[in-house]
Amino acid sequence: MLSLLGLLAGLGLLIVLTMRGFNLFITAPLCALLVAVTNGIPFWHVSDKIDFVNGYMSGFSGFVAAWFLMFLLGSLFGKLMEHTGAADSVALMIVNKLGQGKAVLAVVLACAVLTYGGVSVFVVAFSAYPMAVSLFKGANLPRRFIPAALALGSVTFTMTSAGSPEIQNWIPIPYLKTTPYAGWQVSIMVAIFMAIVGYMLLMWMIKHAVKQGEQFSQRTGDPEITDRELPHPLKGIAPLGVVLLLSFLLHNSLQQAALIVALSGGVVSLYLLNFRFLLNPAAATNEGVLGALLAIGNTAAVVGFGSVAKLTPAFASVVNYMTHLPGPELVGAAVAVSAIAGLTGSASGGQVIALPEIAPHYLDRGVNPEQLHRVVAISSGALDSLPHNGYVVTTIRAICGESHHNAYWPVAVVSVLVPVLGTALAIVLFQWF
Repeated sequence: MLSLLGLLAGLGLLIVLTMRGFNLFITAPLCALLVAVTNGIPFWHVSDKIDFVNGYMSGFSGFVAAWFLMFLLGSLFGKLMEHTGAADSVALMIVNKLGQGKAVLAVVLACAVLTYGGVSVFVVAFSAYPMAVSLFKGANLPRRFIPAALALGSVTFTMTSAGSPEIQNWIPIPYLKTTPYAGWQVSIMVAIFMAIVGYMLLMWMIKHAVKQGEQFSQRTGDPEITDRELPHPLKGIAPLGVVLLLSFLLHNSLQQAALIVALSGGVVSLYLLNFRFLLNPAAATNEGVLGALLAIGNTAAVVGFGSVAKLTPAFASVVNYMTHLPGPELVGAAVAVSAIAGLTGSASGGQVIALPEIAPHYLDRGVNPEQLHRVVAISSGALDSLPHNGYVVTTIRAICGESHHNAYWPVAVVSVLVPVLGTALAIVLFQWF
């Protein structure tokens, strides 16, 4: 009982402190230490037992080692889009085509294209944020809703839908012997549902805020509004196309390394096409590097907490209980994956932990593997987006410069509530097909 209470207390404290704006480099290891102490995990190496320090740092360093180059290149890409004026140019073109009232739709669609094109959700926000700022500025919309717009296009209807190259759609394949297109008929309907409902809810929240007098607030770090010459919009769109094309062509052969190549191609093409508009290359590079370090550090701090949580007996008990829930198989699988993703703050982590247990269990009970694949994928993207989630922390704080207090609740609506509804819809539809 003490083990479970310690795990829940650590998670709850981490969420509360994150919402209150405390620095994750301090709060995440402290909350992980609370979990370790209440679960009898030694602070330092004792005999052959796994200790807190090595458990936390292995998760922290492992994430940095796996994702640093993607964060760095993605941040550089975003800063070059901003400093060359390419983001402003593309934003102006979109506004002229769709109208300023469609600024939110433009941001969501841009993120959706990047995500479904193979760009990692951790990187999409870097690339789309400068354009989002320009669009929200032009439409005079409250900037605290930018993280929600980025999340709606990145981690909802695109991340877990059939055919998506994101890892959340690929993890179930070896466990269930399926393909990335498993359950595609239902997946299409659920994706459309999540996109429409998410967009309607987001627009309702934004319009309500505008009626309350909120508007766009200029910041010191934002690009100044000047009359300087901007590149042609195609010079901003072309590098995005390079990223999408390279990631699509190389994804199967290079896997995660394809994103490194794709983003490198995007950075190089962006520079070559717009170098004469880049007034201060050193400033753009330095800002990109510092932004990447802060973003990956925040995310890795939370991953370290999840690594310690996974060492506890309570976590093993929770996993065992969740993966053997009674009742309809698809409902049990969805609850198990979503709950574990919430504990670890990771959609992919929830799948990797749950699937070795639930896959053989439910397949032996005759569950259709394609249906199980799709439900597992969609449900993993629900409770994972609690305040301590790495993507949430990175997008709200490091990229958008917002506080959880101001920006998290709109993010929660589109990235927690909407996927929960989408999971329920998928289960219902699979009962009909």
